Amino acid sequence: MPRLPRFAPIGVPQHIIQRGNNRQPCFGEEHDYGVYTRFLKSAADKFSVDIHAWCFMSNHVHLLATPKSDGAVSLMMQSLGRRYVQYFNHKYKRTGTLWEGRFKSCMVDTEAYLLICYRYIELNPVRAKIVKQPEDYKWSSHSLNIGNKESELITPHEIYKRLATAEEERFKVYKELFREELTNIQIENIRAATNRGLLVGSEKFRNEIEELIGQSVRPNPVGRPKVVNEEGAVYFC
Repeated sequence: MPRLPRFAPIGVPQHIIQRGNNRQPCFGEEHDYGVYTRFLKSAADKFSVDIHAWCFMSNHVHLLATPKSDGAVSLMMQSLGRRYVQYFNHKYKRTGTLWEGRFKSCMVDTEAYLLICYRYIELNPVRAKIVKQPEDYKWSSHSLNIGNKESELITPHEIYKRLATAEEERFKVYKELFREELTNIQIENIRAATNRGLLVGSEKFRNEIEELIGQSVRPNPVGRPKVVNEEGAVYFC
């Protein structure tokens, strides 16, 4: 089945995954994570993309980002990918590709799913049983979003800022969100939407996106159906 074109409308958050080729490591040592962070900051600034959350695992990366110009996400990821591959191949005396094809992404409904996506990304090391608490993992945005660290890379999303007026209170409220585990449906919907390049969110959000881009973003009817949660939100998988 031909893959869908990539949609990244201005102002609509994107959950992005970039995997190492054949699930192989894309970071060899601690220093590599720092280099990737600097390259990401440079590319995000150059192509006008706000980075809200991230997690760099040994063989893949997760980003939550909002483009501020047309084509910004693709341009950022292409620039970041090429620059980091050159660095990695030179350092480890290797050739060829590092990444598993093009990056995967999905549009994220700000009202229904943005904070869930924050949690999905920053809980990756916990689900992988690398750490017990998300703040114990060095290479994610969690410590910044709870106020334990600072970084010029991060740009808080408006939905995140609405958690509380005062910054210190916002950090506490955000940390409290992580006391509740994500449901299996929430996890699977994010994974499925990202892998298929669709969207995760409500029926209202889907309709708004289709009107914005002038094209259907409904999943192929063959396969798993949509899921309606207890609040009535519809998530496409």
